[in-house]
Amino acid sequence: MRRLRLGLVLPAVLLCAFSVAPAANAGVTIGIADQKTDFLHDERFTELGIRHARISVPYDVLQDTDTLPAVDQWLLDAKADGISPLVTFDRSRRPGRKSVTPSPAELARSLRGFRKRWPFIREFSTWNEGNINKNAKIVAKQWLALRKACPSCTILGVDLVDHKNIARWAQDFVRAAGRTPKYWGLHNYVDVNQFTTKETKKLLRAVKGEFWLTETGGVVERRNKSSVRFAGTGAQHAAKATAFLFDKLAKVSKRIRRVYLYHWNSHPDALSWDSGFIGPDGSIRPALDVLKARLKARR
Repeated sequence: MRRLRLGLVLPAVLLCAFSVAPAANAGVTIGIADQKTDFLHDERFTELGIRHARISVPYDVLQDTDTLPAVDQWLLDAKADGISPLVTFDRSRRPGRKSVTPSPAELARSLRGFRKRWPFIREFSTWNEGNINKNAKIVAKQWLALRKACPSCTILGVDLVDHKNIARWAQDFVRAAGRTPKYWGLHNYVDVNQFTTKETKKLLRAVKGEFWLTETGGVVERRNKSSVRFAGTGAQHAAKATAFLFDKLAKVSKRIRRVYLYHWNSHPDALSWDSGFIGPDGSIRPALDVLKARLKARR
């Protein structure tokens, strides 16, 4: 989901229903996707034992003096806490450059710069939500350039969002690349919050490879003017959607190997999107109980 910024109590019957539901696929790795460093220092997060996290960064962040300090802190704090980072490249945030698409060579230079500054990072995704406004052929060439720049790294072909063009766009990517990525990223908020598996299955049928749900989760509130309607919003809806994600959607294929839940805590200024496990006032939301139950069932 695009962004600029780096407790409720359920009735006992509902809480019980969430807690005793079937466990998540034991083979799925669970992570958190969040731009902020808050979650890394929250005891409620550290006690979960999650060891993977994802951050989306401007591809030219090394030249972005405004954004670089926050990314530095996020990555170094994650490393210190034993969290393995997944970095997704996104558009520039420097003034006058927000619509710039880097050439494959430019993106490859960015990757080499990342590896020089943060050599512990070994997992990257070529581009954030590429099927929204990027040409599949261009992103395919970027992916090939990144693979060449770091053969030992894990490079996801792209992070896709579950819009209607998802299957065709992914197939166009494969044709342009001349090969299929071993790994894809997927943001399937629509399926999760409409309690369906339609778009996720469509993508699974369209292309081969392993899938990481690099952003997903139950939405509490959104004001992003999207024409796509969810089955509902609110804290209880988000808890039910989180349960559906683990108990149904993540199980539709063994090719779904990771789930990164976006995001840990909502910020008071983040008015367009809120899918946090922790409210802006610091309160715990019901979805966190769902997550705890699924993690416990896997042990």
